[in-house]
Amino acid sequence: MAENNFEAARKRSEELRDELNYHNYRYYVLDDPVISDREYDLMLRELIELETKYPQLITPDSPTQRVGGEPLPAFKTVRHTYPMLSLGNVFSDGELREFDRRIRRMLPGEKIEYVVELKIDGLAVTVQYREGQFVLGATRGNGIEGEDISLNLRTIKSLPLKLMGPAKDFSFLEARGEAFLSFAAFEKLNREREEQGEALFANPRNAAAGSLRQLDSKITAKRPLDIFFYGLVLPEGLGPKTHWEALKFLRDSGLKTNPEAKFCHDIEEVIETCRLWEKKRNELSYPIDGIVVKLNSFEQQQRMGSTSKVPRWAIAYKFPAEQARTRVKEIIVQVGRTGTITPLAKLEPVRLAGTTVSRASLHNFDFVRSKDIRVGDTVIIQKAGEIIPEVVEVVTSARSGEEKEFVVPDKCPVCGEKTAQVPGEVAVKCTNLACPGKLKEGIIHFASKEAMDIEGLGPAVVNQLLEAGLIKDAADLYYLQKEQLVKLERFGEKSAENLLNSLEKSKANPLNRLLVALGIPLIGSRGANILVEHYPSLEALMAATEEELTQIAEIGPKMAWSIVHFFQREENRRVIDKLVKAGVNTRAEQKPAAEDSFFTGKRVVFTGSLKLFTRQEAKQIVESLGGKTSDSVSKKTDYVVVGEDAGSKYKKALELQIPILTEEDFARLIKEKR
Repeated sequence: MAENNFEAARKRSEELRDELNYHNYRYYVLDDPVISDREYDLMLRELIELETKYPQLITPDSPTQRVGGEPLPAFKTVRHTYPMLSLGNVFSDGELREFDRRIRRMLPGEKIEYVVELKIDGLAVTVQYREGQFVLGATRGNGIEGEDISLNLRTIKSLPLKLMGPAKDFSFLEARGEAFLSFAAFEKLNREREEQGEALFANPRNAAAGSLRQLDSKITAKRPLDIFFYGLVLPEGLGPKTHWEALKFLRDSGLKTNPEAKFCHDIEEVIETCRLWEKKRNELSYPIDGIVVKLNSFEQQQRMGSTSKVPRWAIAYKFPAEQARTRVKEIIVQVGRTGTITPLAKLEPVRLAGTTVSRASLHNFDFVRSKDIRVGDTVIIQKAGEIIPEVVEVVTSARSGEEKEFVVPDKCPVCGEKTAQVPGEVAVKCTNLACPGKLKEGIIHFASKEAMDIEGLGPAVVNQLLEAGLIKDAADLYYLQKEQLVKLERFGEKSAENLLNSLEKSKANPLNRLLVALGIPLIGSRGANILVEHYPSLEALMAATEEELTQIAEIGPKMAWSIVHFFQREENRRVIDKLVKAGVNTRAEQKPAAEDSFFTGKRVVFTGSLKLFTRQEAKQIVESLGGKTSDSVSKKTDYVVVGEDAGSKYKKALELQIPILTEEDFARLIKEKR
């Protein structure tokens, strides 16, 4: 009897999986549901009950397997079956026509057709299916290797865990796509993060990337990511002969494609489509930053080939930064952690780049003066990818005469103490060491990701702790007690425990993170890394003289002065003493010596736009191979690695006759080593 029950459950679970996967496809891919949410939920509940009773019935393609698994210690690296190349960029009709002329020169007399797709502003990924089942998903990485984010991709409901239609019987299929967050999802996520006191994401692209690179896939599962697929890898054996046919093949297989893709008979139709979307892009519910133009025929694509960086048969038409017109309602000032007072414009809310903005950066008081920005002015603002846009220009013709000139404050807006201007600088600062505004920003910085990375200690929580009088400096964080925290609003037993655990974990951070967290003026992540290479402990660094420090490459006189004077201050030494007593690590890690390589002992500078690596990845590779990196070219530089659009550093390298490496040279040298 029990065997009959199991067999009935097995058959029913198969039926439910197939039905639920089909309805996921209708809802998330076609946006055309045929059943109600309640009917779907009832089926899903029934499947969960069956799988709970008979765990052996759970399959990888089950809709119940999208909730995320146990946190990973780290992402595995996977090598791409075919490189994930970047795209070349163009910015005008003339450059699009030149792209078309290059293709026609290489394919003389042939019929040339294009497919135009929206360039989604998200995170490029590749996914693999075996026998129709999802088995692997990875990031682009350096284009040759990426990170295995399969668990996180499984949580995206528009990504099928089992293919349908023409692809379900193929032994292997790989597709490329772009994972993204809609504007509504992005704004909701940032609202939630603000309420929880967490740092805000700069834009939907960063939010999507951050979500997919979570080691805990349960966090990813809570974020409503979506995905559009735009290409098949090595499609020859799958049937489609053109890119247009491949998009249909992807759709029929259950892989979501962008509905705005368009077949174009010639380059003029391509240009017309680009112009159309440049005007219409704000009507979309998701972010785009341009248009991708592809040669339609796969056979022609193959003959056109690729460079080491980009395909010759495709190009990205990039939109100019978006602008909008609005009015300055008020100019307010804020105090940063170093005491610098900066102006910020409050604006009449306006839609820009898909989001509503109501403030704009004014950078510094010289910026306000040079542009003559007044309260009541009509201004043009521009948003080039970040949360806070900037004022581009004042529409002086719109002035009524009632606008009010902005007066630089002579008193701190937080503590009321007199302000001072640093000689030779534009910065106006609050000179009061005990200013609450500086204190709050300093503690927020101390807990930030690039510093001590204390999870759950965002601006709102810091504010609560300060207002309750529980902390007076960053070191006080390590003396907080659970019974103190649970008395605060929004703090329960669990959230108090989580914060205390995060604080305890941060004690073991490497010394360079602590140096960043202390907020020594002029010392960021790069400076902190250099210092720990030369000093085995915080105590040793505190005893250093200006003369000693300036002997270190990249530590100039101003930085040396800043370090020495920071540690001479009694209030700073008191905070450090409390950190030491709390058990915070103050010793540098003893790194194993790197094996000899081409870069051992060499100083390398990167300039221009890199395609195969991010700048940070390239620097880390050099340092892992025993070399050093710098942000400026000098006689001490051994090599300059040049990417696209290299500027003054490249020219200086030529002047100083420093050896130049292309990005391809760099990739070859590190590959030979590995």
